[in-house]
Amino acid sequence: MRISRVVLKNWRNFRSVDVELGERVFLVGANASGKSNFLDAIRFLRDVAKAGGGLQRALSERGGLSKVRCLAARKDPDVELEISLSEGEASNEWKYAIGITQETRGLRQPLIRYERVWHNGRQILNRPDAADEKDVLRKTQTHLEQISANEKFRDIARFFESIRYLHLVPQLLRHPEAYQGSGVAEDPHGRNFLEMIAKTPEATRRARLTKIETALRHAVPQLRALKDTKDEAGVPHLEAIYEHWRPNAGRPRKDQFSDGTIRLIGLFWSLLDGDVPLLLEELELSLNSGIVAKLPGLFHRLGRRKKRQLFVSTHSADLLSDKGIGGEEVVLLTPDRDGTRAALGSSIPEIRNMLSAGSSITDSILPRTIPAQLGLFDSAI
Repeated sequence: MRISRVVLKNWRNFRSVDVELGERVFLVGANASGKSNFLDAIRFLRDVAKAGGGLQRALSERGGLSKVRCLAARKDPDVELEISLSEGEASNEWKYAIGITQETRGLRQPLIRYERVWHNGRQILNRPDAADEKDVLRKTQTHLEQISANEKFRDIARFFESIRYLHLVPQLLRHPEAYQGSGVAEDPHGRNFLEMIAKTPEATRRARLTKIETALRHAVPQLRALKDTKDEAGVPHLEAIYEHWRPNAGRPRKDQFSDGTIRLIGLFWSLLDGDVPLLLEELELSLNSGIVAKLPGLFHRLGRRKKRQLFVSTHSADLLSDKGIGGEEVVLLTPDRDGTRAALGSSIPEIRNMLSAGSSITDSILPRTIPAQLGLFDSAI
């Protein structure tokens, strides 16, 4: 199953968004245009659906409804999200829609203004119902998060709950003990990444690390014998051998790996770990440009084999230089006074013409993400 369409209203910096999506989605835009916020709309529904989550917690973790409501929202300030899901077959199409408002007095709790579900065009949920109107506390929870209420559309809840997000921070993986606090529950930044590897069944773990080592040799030719270990205290580590090191120099652990090596290990592991949708943020960070340029081809092969949907936010000209990336795979985010607009590259005539003439996304779309005022830095510095 994949996300085939996203409709947002008053979500963060998006006043109104309606885009259709394919197996690969590249989010492109200037800094602060909303790439992370677009991905967060999908994560939000994941957080509502997951065990121990729910609407109130998902909003609380984001600072409350007022923090996710678009600042450009005026007369109609409710936040609305609608996600369409597809199996690639007309016989299994889902749509989930939710509108969120807030009490006008009292505790000012976030409330469900509506919650709707369709399956193959037939509506199977339409809230609020009579019971909701009789007891307002029922509107503080979605049916999506309740096992007792989502039986008819549990496929949606399980799908949302399965979505994964990754923005690995090498420093967290190297020195998790240096960062205090409980961290983020889903661990998207890699603080507990090695513990997750250690908990993977041994046969699967070994097979994945072997594949990762093979892939890494193209980026780090001297690296050999990547494996996971535990120290005397039971703390998990990754170790490898570098052929250019002197003999008997020992096996360097992850704290001696480069940022790029760590990020590649995290990326490759995540790509191999299941077939659920994967949200990736700025994966080009710390990576050699030649490696970045080959990633779209890797995503394409993975998509054909696993039918896995990938969302990638990026600024990288190297990543977007792959001419196999179509305009229908790129969501261009353009900020304006009334919030960020989102459109597929293929829907813009000038871009469509350039791509038809053989231009890459780097040439046809990326220049539109560079602020015109950038030249002001010349006189300011």
